[in-house]
Amino acid sequence: MQQVVESVAPTERVAMKKTILMCRPEHFTVSYRINPWMHPEDPTDTSLAVRQWERLYEIYLGLGFDVELIDPIAGLPDMVYAANGGFTLDGIAYGAKFQYDERGPEGPAYMDWFRSHGFRVAEPVSVNEGEGDFLLVGDRILAGTGFRSDAASHDELRKLFGREVVTLTLVDPSFYHLDTAIAVLDTDSRDGQGNIAYLPKAFSPESREIIQTLYPDAVVVNDEDAAVLGLNSFSDGRNVVIAARAVGFEQSLRDRGYTPIGVDLSELLLGGGGVKCCTLELRR
Repeated sequence: MQQVVESVAPTERVAMKKTILMCRPEHFTVSYRINPWMHPEDPTDTSLAVRQWERLYEIYLGLGFDVELIDPIAGLPDMVYAANGGFTLDGIAYGAKFQYDERGPEGPAYMDWFRSHGFRVAEPVSVNEGEGDFLLVGDRILAGTGFRSDAASHDELRKLFGREVVTLTLVDPSFYHLDTAIAVLDTDSRDGQGNIAYLPKAFSPESREIIQTLYPDAVVVNDEDAAVLGLNSFSDGRNVVIAARAVGFEQSLRDRGYTPIGVDLSELLLGGGGVKCCTLELRR
C-alpha cells in the first residue's frame, strides 16, 4: 500500500504597519575604514547609492509604511545608516554614542531629530550604536556586543525600558553589528516571542547556545547569503526586504510562509551596510 505523505502548508504570516526613519545618502562615500567592508582606495558612486536607496524607499512606501526622513549632513557619509542613530521604544529614544570619532556627530544629530519629533530622548552614557546592536523581538531586546556597543549599554536599556535584555557576543569582525548577523522575522509568533534568522559563526559558543534555546525554530543562514549582508534585512511580519543576492535565504523565507522582496544595495554595501542599516524603526 502506497504511503500518503501530507504536505504542511506554510504558516500564514500577518503584516504589521511600520513607521521608520531613513536618511538619503546624498553625501555617501567611503573616505575612512572602520569595518572590514570599507576600502577608501576603491571608488564609490554617490549617484548610484542614491538610486539604490530610492528603490528601497519606494519598496517601503509600496508596503504601506510611514517613512520619515532626517536631513543628511555634509561630512557624515555614514549617516545613511539610520539604524545606528538610536533605539526607540514606548515613545523613548535611547541615543547613540559611536565607537569611532568619524561617526560621533551622528549621535547628537539623530537625538535632535528625535526631540523635534515628539520622543523623550535618553542620552547615553555608554558606547552603543543603536538598532545596529539592539533588536526588539517580541517583548525581548537582543543586544549585541563585541565590536561596537559596550555591554554596559545593555544595563542602560534594562533600566530605561524595563524589558528583558539578552546580551549576545559577536566574534567575527565582518559581522560587527548584531543586525548583520540576526534578522528579526516576526515579533508575535505562536509563543509570543517572535522568531529570527541568524548566522551561527558570528557568535560566541555561549551566545549560540542562548539563541538556540530562545529560538529553536530560527532560520539558519549560510555563509554565502550572510556575506552579502542577507541578514541585514527588515520585516513587517510577512514581507521581508532582503539583499537581492541572498537567494538561499530567500528560499528559506518562502518555505516559512514569508514574502521576500529582494533589493540591490551593492553600493551601500561598500560602507558595510544593507537594508536594515538604512532603516530605523520608530516606536512611539
